[in-house]
Amino acid sequence: METLRNASVPSALMGGPGGGIERLDITIADGKIASLSPHSPGPGRDLDGGLVLPAFVDVHTHLDKGNIWPRKPNPDGTWMGALESVLEDREAKWAREDVARRMDFSLRCAYAHGTAAIRTHLDSAPPQHEITWEVFREARERWAGRIELQAVSIIGADDCLDRASLDSVARVVQRAEGILGGAIAVHPEARKAVFNAIDKAGDLGLAIDLHIDETLDPEASALRHFADAVIETGFKGAAVAGHCCVLSVQDEKTARSTIERVAEAGIAVVSLPMCNLYLQDRDPSGRKTPARRGVTLVRELHAAGVPVAIGSDNTRDPFYAYGDLDGLEVLREGARIIHFDHPQDQAWQWSRMVNAGAAKIAGFSYRGEIVAGAPADLVAFRARNWTELLSRPQSDRAVYRSGVPIDGALPDYRELDDLMEV
Repeated sequence: METLRNASVPSALMGGPGGGIERLDITIADGKIASLSPHSPGPGRDLDGGLVLPAFVDVHTHLDKGNIWPRKPNPDGTWMGALESVLEDREAKWAREDVARRMDFSLRCAYAHGTAAIRTHLDSAPPQHEITWEVFREARERWAGRIELQAVSIIGADDCLDRASLDSVARVVQRAEGILGGAIAVHPEARKAVFNAIDKAGDLGLAIDLHIDETLDPEASALRHFADAVIETGFKGAAVAGHCCVLSVQDEKTARSTIERVAEAGIAVVSLPMCNLYLQDRDPSGRKTPARRGVTLVRELHAAGVPVAIGSDNTRDPFYAYGDLDGLEVLREGARIIHFDHPQDQAWQWSRMVNAGAAKIAGFSYRGEIVAGAPADLVAFRARNWTELLSRPQSDRAVYRSGVPIDGALPDYRELDDLMEV
């Protein structure tokens, strides 16, 4: 038995409604949180008021794309530049060993930073689906007990319209106990593509998670089609929409109507603020400063009763040149970009978007809360409050898994040098 004494724990992360911080002693036994009690002197590790958070949940990542930037950078920083670059790299390089090594490297980064659960989207256009999903299944087994893993397919609207191709991908997903997904935005048959995906997920008893309206074209309406499809088909599985950038540029009436329909459908929304800022409204010539940044209407969605979360999205690939699967970075940048640092008494509630809230959306067995009986998967900081936490990278954090401190050393990028030959 061990006790972490004098810890600052946000009440919002203990399953309560409050927005304050409580000074507590956390008793750990048999890898679980045995009790939480008001701080009092005694034996154990004194955290001197340092914050303790649950291990992170990253509900939208791309482990198969990660860390290809050195060999395949985005030529102009645009979304189309990213799409074409990844396609070229996938067709040329994504053999089994390449995907497996990069995926494992990314997972080691996430683990060292303090992440306990990850949902990854996997490029699944045939024939890549046969390679990547098998690699993922092996990674899920190897990482069991350290990072709980889920996977979602990504195919384009054209593959969703091709019923044979859609079925082929969906069957691979089903065998791997995965989640059906795709990427749909502006397309002449966007509605049919969305309905096809919903129909197939329903037929096979799969959950669905779609990249939706990752565009600033105000005519995009795939999110509305998604909500309509869930309602009109009676789809009973869990449904998640990622990105939803178009809401930020549509008129208020259109956005409000779509949000209300999303709430009615019970769809959760995941915002990817760092990647959206990187790609949206970029001028390839470099002469124009971006003004429309594509971050979806998180507050409006939340106010309508839509579950919301934020995630890393891409890391060091053509869609986002940076990132390291660090849940704290996602929280820090999310707070600055989405402005959920104010009102200050609500800030800790918003922080659930990288732990408890994200875990609930994804249906992870790991709940991302600090409560008695939960696994002692914790991240302890020297920072004592919100502003101290978000002002520095917190590289000296201590990560506990099942109550035991882990080695927080990050893998060296040099490990991947032999894969980066152009």
